Amino acid sequence: MFDVYLNGRRDLLVVRRGFPIPPGDATGRWRKRKRRVASVSEEIRRAVQRQGYYMRKVGDFRKN
Repeated sequence: MFDVYLNGRRDLLVVRRGFPIPPGDATGRWRKRKRRVASVSEEIRRAVQRQGYYMRKVGDFRKN
Protein backbone atom coordinates (compact mmCIF):
# COMPACT_ATOMS: atom_id res chain seq x y z
CA MET A 1 0.00 0.00 0.00
CA PHE A 2 1.11 3.52 -0.74
CA ASP A 3 0.26 7.04 0.40
CA VAL A 4 -0.15 9.60 -2.40
CA TYR A 5 0.37 13.32 -1.83
CA LEU A 6 -0.32 16.29 -4.13
CA ASN A 7 0.77 19.91 -3.79
CA GLY A 8 -0.60 23.18 -5.15
CA ARG A 9 1.28 22.80 -8.44
CA ARG A 10 -0.24 19.30 -8.85
CA ASP A 11 3.11 17.58 -8.36
CA LEU A 12 2.91 13.97 -7.21
CA LEU A 13 4.66 12.30 -4.26
CA VAL A 14 4.30 8.58 -3.47
CA VAL A 15 5.66 6.98 -0.26
CA ARG A 16 5.10 3.66 1.45
CA ARG A 17 2.06 3.60 3.71
CA GLY A 18 2.94 4.97 7.16
CA PHE A 19 6.31 6.44 6.15
CA PRO A 20 6.98 10.18 6.60
CA ILE A 21 7.43 12.65 3.74
CA PRO A 22 11.16 12.72 2.89
CA PRO A 23 13.19 15.85 3.68
CA GLY A 24 15.08 17.85 1.05
CA ASP A 25 13.77 18.22 -2.50
CA ALA A 26 10.40 16.74 -1.57
CA THR A 27 9.55 19.43 0.98
CA GLY A 28 6.58 21.66 0.38
CA ARG A 29 2.88 21.85 1.14
CA TRP A 30 1.77 18.34 0.41
CA ARG A 31 -1.85 17.24 0.84
CA LYS A 32 -2.58 13.57 1.32
CA ARG A 33 -5.08 12.01 -1.07
CA LYS A 34 -8.04 10.55 0.75
CA ARG A 35 -8.32 7.39 -1.34
CA ARG A 36 -6.13 4.40 -0.71
CA VAL A 37 -3.79 3.27 -3.46
CA ALA A 38 -3.21 -0.47 -3.60
CA SER A 39 -1.12 -0.68 -6.75
CA VAL A 40 1.18 1.61 -8.69
CA SER A 41 3.21 1.26 -11.87
CA GLU A 42 6.38 -0.82 -11.85
CA GLU A 43 8.49 2.34 -12.31
CA ILE A 44 7.00 3.93 -9.19
CA ARG A 45 7.31 0.70 -7.19
CA ARG A 46 11.03 0.40 -8.05
CA ALA A 47 11.70 4.07 -7.17
CA VAL A 48 9.96 3.71 -3.79
CA GLN A 49 11.98 0.55 -3.03
CA ARG A 50 15.24 2.20 -4.11
CA GLN A 51 14.98 5.66 -2.52
CA GLY A 52 11.93 5.49 -0.25
CA TYR A 53 9.72 7.77 -2.34
CA TYR A 54 8.75 8.73 -5.90
CA MET A 55 8.22 12.34 -6.91
CA ARG A 56 7.02 13.66 -10.25
CA LYS A 57 6.68 17.30 -11.18
CA VAL A 58 3.93 18.29 -13.62
CA GLY A 59 6.39 20.49 -15.53
CA ASP A 60 8.50 17.43 -16.38
CA PHE A 61 5.80 16.19 -18.75
CA ARG A 62 4.76 19.43 -20.44
CA LYS A 63 5.68 19.79 -24.09
CA ASN A 64 6.46 23.12 -25.72
